[in-house]
Amino acid sequence: MKPSRTWACWITGVCLASLSACSTAPSASGCAAEDISPEQLVGTWRVTLAGQSMPWTLLMRPHPEHEGSLRGALMQNPQHFAVVADIEDGEFTMEESHDGQRIAATWLGQVQAGSCGQIITGERQDGAAGQAPQRFEMRSDRLR
Repeated sequence: MKPSRTWACWITGVCLASLSACSTAPSASGCAAEDISPEQLVGTWRVTLAGQSMPWTLLMRPHPEHEGSLRGALMQNPQHFAVVADIEDGEFTMEESHDGQRIAATWLGQVQAGSCGQIITGERQDGAAGQAPQRFEMRSDRLR
């Protein structure tokens, strides 16, 4: 027995409706930008800076002295810089130090909508006077 054309159209409609419901369903718990916690940023990130062809690697871990903050390293052989970072209400802040004492650059960014904390974009401001901000994009290695 062959299924009727009406039955096939009805099944197709139900399938399409259920797929469209998936794309409009609220994001998973904890995935709204304002709900991203520092723990969700722990790990390895690939960082691209505007005007630079080689990406950087950013490793972030929980800060041992400041609960809710992160500490890590920004690396591109042979360069290796210390960083500390925070996230609050989807706003990302990171300070980069070249000597472990002074802030060499400040990174201000935002978690990208729908990325569940896996993509952050913004601007890096070099501490040197007169430097224009540099756009950046950070992608968690968990995306690969």
